[in-house]
Amino acid sequence: MTQNFATDVLIVGAGLSGLMAAHTLQDAGKTVLLLDKGTSVGGRLATRRIGTGLADHGAQFFTVRDPVFGAFVERWLADGLVFEWSRGWADGSLATTRDGHPRYAVKGGMNQLAKHLAEGLDIRVNAKVTAVRQYLNGWQAELEDGTLFSARSLLLTAPVPQSLALLEAGAVLLTADDEAALQAIHYEPCLTAIALLDRPLNLPVPGGIQREGANIHWVADNQRKGISGNSAVVTMQAAGMYSRNLWDQPDETILNVFRTDLLPLLGQAQIVELQLKKWRYSRPISVHPEHFLASNDGRMVFFAGDAFGAPRVEGAALSGLAVSTVLIERLKSS
Repeated sequence: MTQNFATDVLIVGAGLSGLMAAHTLQDAGKTVLLLDKGTSVGGRLATRRIGTGLADHGAQFFTVRDPVFGAFVERWLADGLVFEWSRGWADGSLATTRDGHPRYAVKGGMNQLAKHLAEGLDIRVNAKVTAVRQYLNGWQAELEDGTLFSARSLLLTAPVPQSLALLEAGAVLLTADDEAALQAIHYEPCLTAIALLDRPLNLPVPGGIQREGANIHWVADNQRKGISGNSAVVTMQAAGMYSRNLWDQPDETILNVFRTDLLPLLGQAQIVELQLKKWRYSRPISVHPEHFLASNDGRMVFFAGDAFGAPRVEGAALSGLAVSTVLIERLKSS
């Protein structure tokens, strides 16, 4: 007996991959519901307020190499949503590497892109999913307050370890091949500090330095970037191994590391406020070779995100677009 569900696709995770997939599905006439545990959409397209300024504290910019994603970016450029920030960065000295690839940023901060994509979609934020399980001939997600949502199909776009934990909590067993493919995906963490200064920081044009091999490998001036108004706000990100080594230290110990590293760049500036953000699954360091994974036993459960295809903002977008195309075809025949 076929069960009629009010929703065609239930998407866990309203980051870029989930948002891109949802739009494609909705444009094809499918009903979609997105659930996200955060207070806002976007995942690592994250912008935080500090003082009267703003700081991008997740993804700092994105590049374009694929014409499919490029077509979207051209529209965003035409709409004035995104802008070219740079074509390379200084390394902390006078040297600047330019490789011809534009680095795009978003007016008002990276999270504004996510909010733009969220328009017109059915999204529940502050919705922490604790388990997903098979339900009749479809899927069901349970929130921590006991609320249940069901749909014909399930798309998991959260970091893979979190998605696997949700399936385990719902007593869902994957095939051995699918389990092995997903367990082979690994991430590195990233500790990020945001500093509000009493005056601007004198970083090389256009306001960012990328130091390969350094413990704190990224420093950016959000004021020079054009998103923090008159407030001098700096974002600093630690390298993966360094973040892993410091991860369990007290927050104040970690922030002191960032203070020490920023000191040579401060000049006469003083730190007014310093905040810490921990990204446990910041960047995939081993990815699935395809843009998504569909359960190979025919069940309507799919996995997507920046750990599928390519570990970049562009990769997340392409993953969402690719999986939505297959979902549309599968829904026609299910």
